Amino acid sequence: MSVSLNRQRLGHFLLFSALCTMVFFFRLLPLVGASAHWPGPDLIVLLGFAWVTRRPDYMPVLLFAAATFLGDLLFMRPPGLWAAISVSGLEFLRARAAFSRELPFAAEWAMVSGVFLAMIVAQRIVLALFLLPRPDPGMDGILWLATVAAYPAVVLACDLAFGVRKVAPGAVDDLGHRI
Repeated sequence: MSVSLNRQRLGHFLLFSALCTMVFFFRLLPLVGASAHWPGPDLIVLLGFAWVTRRPDYMPVLLFAAATFLGDLLFMRPPGLWAAISVSGLEFLRARAAFSRELPFAAEWAMVSGVFLAMIVAQRIVLALFLLPRPDPGMDGILWLATVAAYPAVVLACDLAFGVRKVAPGAVDDLGHRI
């Protein structure tokens, strides 16, 4: 691998870490208002999904797992449950990254929406199996809608602001390795 590609990857790892830190900071602010009771989009999962569908090499699974696990701890969710489910969804999308390069955006959006819905259902099943309190199904639906609605904006931001773009099919790096 070339040195510039390694630096570029390291830069994107640090950028993802900084973005996760910003998301945690703003979600932990004590904001009071009408929207304080409604779930917003899961931006960390969206960032991970947008990056892994565009550039799987820019999204290491351990970094994503650490960010989602930290989110579990900070937002008082069952430790590791949402992180494990999110990592499963991320790896599902990573396995289909070569296929999704050729998909139009609407099909990619539908695939990400379906994966996120499956993640919510899996979380509800695990919580029910262990007799843990579950969020209201309406709140899970709002979380799903907010996350699905925010995906195009996250993808646009990743493309324009952060330079995370889809790689053309058959693209190679400086040394001739497939990306």
